[in-house]
Amino acid sequence: MSLNLVFCGTPRFAVPTLEKLAGVGHHIHLVVTQPDRPKGRGLELVASPVKQSALKLNLPVAQPERIKANEEFRAQLAALQPDAIIVVGYGRIIPQWMLDLPRHGNINLHASLLPKYRGAAPIQWAIASGETVTGNTTMRIDAGLDTGDILLQQELAITADDTAETLAPRLADAGADLMIETLAGLQAGAIAARAQDDSLATLAPILKKEDGLIDFSRSASEIYNRLRGFHPWPGAYTKFRGKHLQLLRASVSDKSLAAGDLKVEGNRLYVGCGNGTSVELLEIQIEGKKRSAASDFIQGYRLREGEKLGG
Repeated sequence: MSLNLVFCGTPRFAVPTLEKLAGVGHHIHLVVTQPDRPKGRGLELVASPVKQSALKLNLPVAQPERIKANEEFRAQLAALQPDAIIVVGYGRIIPQWMLDLPRHGNINLHASLLPKYRGAAPIQWAIASGETVTGNTTMRIDAGLDTGDILLQQELAITADDTAETLAPRLADAGADLMIETLAGLQAGAIAARAQDDSLATLAPILKKEDGLIDFSRSASEIYNRLRGFHPWPGAYTKFRGKHLQLLRASVSDKSLAAGDLKVEGNRLYVGCGNGTSVELLEIQIEGKKRSAASDFIQGYRLREGEKLGG
């Protein structure tokens, strides 16, 4: 049985859920997404991935600048009488009047196993923290930050070489199926919502540029995990001879080096990390240059004995 839905979402992560909901026959009466934003050197206005998908599906789109005190938007949603409002990465705080509107509530797809990794960047922080398992949660939104009652959850493995860029599409695709399963369960009265245990909560705050700055006192595995989790942004970066150096690919090494120390062996390059650990640098990009293999970097910069990263 089809439900009358309003869908709120913005990023590419939300697109599989929108497309799957439409594909199984739910009636999506409105897609709400962020306004078009200027991008690129020409600062041309670009529609969100969700808007682009909605237009392909011939679904009506609304892009309010604000929603909390927007009486016109409130009246528009009320007139639609949705059974549920689906929220996936919309990027706005949902006001109480929206929470109270549909009979099934506002259902959110969150890319973590709540209560772990509440916040804006759960995929990135799960990898950066060294997790080997993550997943998706559907929950009923309340007034808190990802604190609502859990409806369903699913687990996904994080592989040793996953980055935020490779993991996000898998979570998005699996999460779309979980949302379909959640709505079917709500219709059938087969889901018993359960409260989150706040004592187990961890936070995954929005990423800042400085999160990518490498602290070589961290262990090699910590640095490697942060490099993966923060790819492609803000990345993992440091200084070399006073210039910005981006570490694009690396692997944990078994060599013992002092934190920040560089070591060249043939065409291979290592840097020391905390507790006598190290990583091998595989691909880097120095300020003003193209990305390059570590072997090319070695030849081009003729590294001297005792040189360090971070200064």
